[in-house]
Order: sequence, then structure tokens, then C-alpha cells
Amino acid sequence: MLDPSQYPWAMNAMAKTLHGVDLHKLQQFVKWAVYSLLIVNFGFYIWEDVYRAIHTLHAGSTLFDWTTEFATTIDTSAWFILLLMFELETYLLEDAQWKRWVSRTVRGLRILCYVMIMHTVVAYTGTLIKYTPTLPVVGVESLCDLKDDGVSYVYNLEYTEVDADTCLTLSSDTEFFKLGHKDPLVTNEAGLDIARQLAWADVIEVIVWLVIVLSIEKVVRLQSQGVTGGGLMSTLKRAKLVSYGILFVLAVYWAGLGHWLYTWDTFLWVAGFAVIEMNVSEWRDELLEESTALSESAAVPEQGR
Repeated sequence: MLDPSQYPWAMNAMAKTLHGVDLHKLQQFVKWAVYSLLIVNFGFYIWEDVYRAIHTLHAGSTLFDWTTEFATTIDTSAWFILLLMFELETYLLEDAQWKRWVSRTVRGLRILCYVMIMHTVVAYTGTLIKYTPTLPVVGVESLCDLKDDGVSYVYNLEYTEVDADTCLTLSSDTEFFKLGHKDPLVTNEAGLDIARQLAWADVIEVIVWLVIVLSIEKVVRLQSQGVTGGGLMSTLKRAKLVSYGILFVLAVYWAGLGHWLYTWDTFLWVAGFAVIEMNVSEWRDELLEESTALSESAAVPEQGR
């Protein structure tokens, strides 16, 4: 009786078809569906940045203030480009197509993406630092005392301009706090706590995603050198698993605050990078097959002797 393990090409063929379903085509459909949904989410984030900027930016805002308010748009753009670079490197382009100019272009775009992401780290960290001091609004016992000051009230990322029509409905508290020294934003004590927590969540999230993408980068570099296993590979795998676990906790936290878009977006991006992980896994299997074929071909002459 034939041993299927002696014919890896046959096992791969069986693995790619299950009950008449072409698993490769199914994987491609799921991949492009995920990418399409991520583009839709990107549109929501652009609108969210515009909505927030209307309430936070003013005539004295600097260029960095502007880029900070649109940090999510900048950040997501960078992640999209990185995702495309990984797709090119792990699936779309064959080794023969990986010309010198292609390599340089990909490297340049990747560096640009990391610069954009580091801007997000700085921007989010700056927001966290800005929210750390407790800055009471002096001489105010009601939001209506601020109705002519051109400020907005924020609670759980909901921004509302304070005027004669809204001041009585936004909060009945008698103590309010500024969110930063320059921004025309005020909130109550509970709102300040939520703003700080969300600022921490933003910083943690972008750092965790950096760990994930740098781990994938290292795996891709190692596999391009023919390395498919070992201690470093295991460490990188564990780092990614822990990082995905942290993202899951953040997704649950955002859902608890009613930010379902953030929760949905997190799972979509995890799915997007899971697609890249599948590409890397298929690439690793191809390398192992090539290594096995070379070993078998080298062993044939020895058996002939």
C-alpha cells in the first residue's frame, strides 16, 4: 500500500480540495472580502477624524496639531500600504519577478510606512500626556457658563458644541475639566477618566501592532534566507500570539464603551494579517517541499552505488 507521506505534492493537492471545494479559491475570496471591508472602515475613520477636528482645531493650531487630529487616517494609510507590501512579497510576486527596482521600491515604501506609524506613536503619546494633568475649569458651575466661550463638550468620544441649546442637556455636573491646555474641549470627571483610558488604549494598540508587523517582517526575512524553524521562529510566534491576545482584550474594552466600529475594525485587521500569515505558511511549505526534493535527488546517486 502506498504511503501518502512519501508524496507531499499529492497531500497538498488533497489539502487544497475538500469535499469538492477549492480551498485556495475560498481563501482568495475571503482575503479580498476582508480587504474590501477594511477599505470601507477606512472611510469611517476619515469621517471620524474630520468630525473630531471640527471641535479641536482652531486658528492657532500648528501643522503637528493637524496631523495629530488626523493620526488615525495617516496610521491606517500606512497599515494599508504595509499590508500590500506583504501581499506582494508573500503571494503576488514570484522570486523571478523580484527585481532590484522592485526591492528598492518596496523597501522605500516600507520605510515611509514606519515613519507614518511612528508619527502615530508620538501623536498618541502626546495626547496621553496632554490628558494626564487634571485641569479644572475655574469659576464654572454649569456648562451654560461656557455657552459663549466656543468650547465643545466631549464624553466617550462624542463631541458637542456648548451653546444655549445644548448646555442644559449635556451634563448636570457642577465641576468640569479641560482636555489639554490648548484644545477647546471640556468634560466632567467621568469623561476625563474615559478620555485617559482611551488614550492609553490607543498607545497600547499601536505598539502591539508594531510588535506583530515587525515579527512578521522578521519571519519573512528568515524564510527568504531558507530558514523555516528554530528557536527564533518559535519566539516570534509566541510574541504574535500574546499581541493578538492583547488586541482581543482591547476589542472587548471598546465594545463595552459602545465603540463597535473599533471592535469590528480590530477583528478585520487581525483577519487581514491572518491572510498574510497563511501566505507565509504556504511559502514555508513550498520551501520545505523544495528542501525535501533536493534531499531526495541527492540521495538517488548514493543508492545507485
